[in-house]
Amino acid sequence: MRSCVRYLAEVLQVRYALVTEWADREKTKVRTLAFWTGFDFNENIEFEIGNTPCGETILKANICFYSNKLTDTFPNNELLSRLGIQSYAGMPLVNSSGNVLGHLAVMDINPMADDQTRELILKIFAARAAAELERKKAEKALQESVYAADAANRAKSQFLSKMSHELRTPLNAILGFTQVMNRDASLSAEQKQQLGIINRSGEHLLALINDILEMSKIESGRVTLNENSFDLCRLLTNLEEMFQLKAKSKGLALIFQLAPEVPKYVKTDDNKLRQVLINLLGNAIKFTEKGSVILRVKVDGLSRATTNNSRLLFEVEDTGPGIAPEEMTLLFAPFGQTESGRKSEQGTGLGLPISRQFVQLMGGEIAVSSTLARGTTFKFDIPVSVVDNLKVPAARETRKIIGLAPNQPKYRILVVEDVKVSRLLLVKLLTAIGFEVYSAANGKEAIVQWKNWQPQVIFMDIQMPVMDGYEATKRIKEHPLGKATAIVALTASAFEEDRIAILSAGCDDFVSKPFSVELILEKMARYLGVRYIYEEPIAIESEVQPKKEALLRGMASPDPGGNSNLPLDTYLSQMPAEWVEQLYDAAAQCSDSLIFELIEQIPTSIPPLVNTLKEWADEFRFDKVIDLIEQSRK
Repeated sequence: MRSCVRYLAEVLQVRYALVTEWADREKTKVRTLAFWTGFDFNENIEFEIGNTPCGETILKANICFYSNKLTDTFPNNELLSRLGIQSYAGMPLVNSSGNVLGHLAVMDINPMADDQTRELILKIFAARAAAELERKKAEKALQESVYAADAANRAKSQFLSKMSHELRTPLNAILGFTQVMNRDASLSAEQKQQLGIINRSGEHLLALINDILEMSKIESGRVTLNENSFDLCRLLTNLEEMFQLKAKSKGLALIFQLAPEVPKYVKTDDNKLRQVLINLLGNAIKFTEKGSVILRVKVDGLSRATTNNSRLLFEVEDTGPGIAPEEMTLLFAPFGQTESGRKSEQGTGLGLPISRQFVQLMGGEIAVSSTLARGTTFKFDIPVSVVDNLKVPAARETRKIIGLAPNQPKYRILVVEDVKVSRLLLVKLLTAIGFEVYSAANGKEAIVQWKNWQPQVIFMDIQMPVMDGYEATKRIKEHPLGKATAIVALTASAFEEDRIAILSAGCDDFVSKPFSVELILEKMARYLGVRYIYEEPIAIESEVQPKKEALLRGMASPDPGGNSNLPLDTYLSQMPAEWVEQLYDAAAQCSDSLIFELIEQIPTSIPPLVNTLKEWADEFRFDKVIDLIEQSRK
């Protein structure tokens, strides 16, 4: 801009030249971007365009010319009088959209002849200045948008972190206390059933929260690949057990087929692989009313398990209603649901978008094919590294812990948690097992307790008032005796960088909220070598693995009663009409207790009806009970 006005003044042989832009939204002021005074550049100034020739130039959006005696026309303009300006020629700066951005003007202390050449030169310089000003404004707008996007991402991250903490903390108490209460041997069957409903509802809510948080992390690019060595057969077996009851309750055959060449021990992100399979199998069972759901796993024909790297192919096939071609585009769109998905009134519409992102992150692709009234098949492939069993963590015991084994030292545990309910949960849990437990409500209290009592393990909440877990951990670990204390962070954050910060602060480990009783006790065993007393006989996962693997390698799941694929209304027709009417009335009253009483009268020969009604009653889906009865009457 400085070059523009200086050269313009020299070409037109005038004393002054300036270029401006709007200085306010109302467009009553301009500010100079460059102001040549004949010898040097003046400081940029800002002024009202009223009572100046500039106003006519800009507002009328055309050239403005005063050949002489300018001060007589604008006698009250102090700047014109002080500079002795007698002549003026100005041209608006117009952008590519036709909007006025500012103006370019030349002024002189002598008269200025009306010359077409001068006007042409002024137009050329004005066009160049307008283009430059438009470019700079576009750059500024782009930079501001980048800053705004960064600020929005930071605000979003802070919000998600806060919401993660706020939502997971009460869920931690709900799920935690149901686990603690369920350990009470004096509970009646009905009480255990009610606890199961609370626990399942809490886990469902947690799954929805996790989906939304996971999608937000994906959108902001905060999802990372965490590869581990693991037992693929064990992972698939656990999934088969997880979904078997659900499939049986709907009369479906759940079949897992594992090709012989599939490696047993592999390395990839097992958590993300597990989540993808859970999403696909869960959807297949949810939308399939009769027939089967099959999971097939095999090695890519171009890849062999004898090498260090293989490519695994996963395929989930169902005999459900299928997906219409026009709805295919909705499958992987966040919050997008097909007609079947909307009718089910379950989920957030995030499972498949998250699955696709996870598969792509692991280095694969996911595809779907479907035929209406025949079923749907989802396929994906991922690369894996084949490892030996020495690199796979040992199998974990699945027995219920009921106390500490005898002849052990007293173990001192400190629980630091600002939320009273969460603090009480951990204290109650650890005390019931046999540990000596003290508690603190913030980091400052924790330091005092640690100095006075020297606990061997501290469960340290991270977000607390007065002093947070980061600062308290740093201070304890800085002390010479602090290194002997294992500090396990309790965090409700869903973000990997928060966990990295936790370990950087000096924590030895972390547990995510909501946590399981088994995980807390496992941490105790890891850092203290604690030995436990178990309720059941020894049952280690690896000991029952051969039997499970036999089922996995192509054997179909048992078909209860030999005819579990029959429609539910067929089973219902086997019950007395009076009983069906009572079931209808119980559902109409939204009474799960009456439904459970009626379920007790169903013969054991038709378990699909028992299992389905129990599931619906647990989930308070009385509408489904009514729909089933009305369907059977048609």
